[in-house]
Amino acid sequence: MRELRIVFMGTPDFAVGILDAIVKANHTIVGVVTAPDRPSGRGRKLNESAVKKYAMANGLPILQPTNLKSEDFLKDLKELNANLQVVVAFRMLPKAVWQMPELGTFNLHASLLPDYRGAAPINWAIINGETKTGVTTFFIDEKIDTGAIILQKEMDILADEDAGSLHDRLMILGARAVLETLGRIIAGDLDTTVQESTADLKVAHKIHRETCKIDWNLPLNKIYDMIRGLSPYPAAWSILYNESDETIIKIYRTSKEASKHSLENGTLIFDKKEIKVAVKNGFLHLLEVQLQGKRKMNVVDLLNGLNLSKNAHLG
Repeated sequence: MRELRIVFMGTPDFAVGILDAIVKANHTIVGVVTAPDRPSGRGRKLNESAVKKYAMANGLPILQPTNLKSEDFLKDLKELNANLQVVVAFRMLPKAVWQMPELGTFNLHASLLPDYRGAAPINWAIINGETKTGVTTFFIDEKIDTGAIILQKEMDILADEDAGSLHDRLMILGARAVLETLGRIIAGDLDTTVQESTADLKVAHKIHRETCKIDWNLPLNKIYDMIRGLSPYPAAWSILYNESDETIIKIYRTSKEASKHSLENGTLIFDKKEIKVAVKNGFLHLLEVQLQGKRKMNVVDLLNGLNLSKNAHLG
């Protein structure tokens, strides 16, 4: 039975859940690599990554390189004397980093590879209307999310859940997958599978602002899935046209109603308690929204503070 000396690499909350599981399982963490502190907010205050905050609270050594190829970082990393590196939601690693430890470097990815390689697998699985997803551990190689698979765990996507809910459930599943992977490495019980690459693989491109703008000409289910796949972050958005005013509105939660109608897509039907949007083959009922410059609110609160004209619409 070999003893592991692990360097963990990660940045966001998703990675914290995995790191915490490794620590609580009493594996030896000799160092944590995370993103440099970055200015954010109106005051441009330096903000520490979620992983850094966890590492500090638990007394774990921290490295925050700006350049993963720099000689200083490579020297500091080598001095940690790790024999395994575990990567969760971090940057693409240069070969000098991922090939450094004796037992290799493995990554946890929040999809059933080879589908949904890329930066936003949780979002795109929901946006594309998938009913199943999962997590994969694999050894890192020269390309992004292409290395030999160690193990996979599958999970159903619930019909009405959003990316936030799926993120949290996959974090728990991912922790189990990483601990099982560590167990196999300790036991020397590895039977990896080479990923197949075909032309019809689904990808998980990085999400940009324009990715999030709603096209109201899409079918009901497509828009519904897009909204929940982008909630709570970064959030699907549209422009609310209300008389001469144009306001950006983010939409976080809706329900859907399949029905026939002859209304133009984007038309708003509303009373004092609800707003629904006409789309192809039905209506989307707005439940939780946010107007530009305002707080997130339910639709009743929105209606209490907003006078909609009879010609108001989304576009």
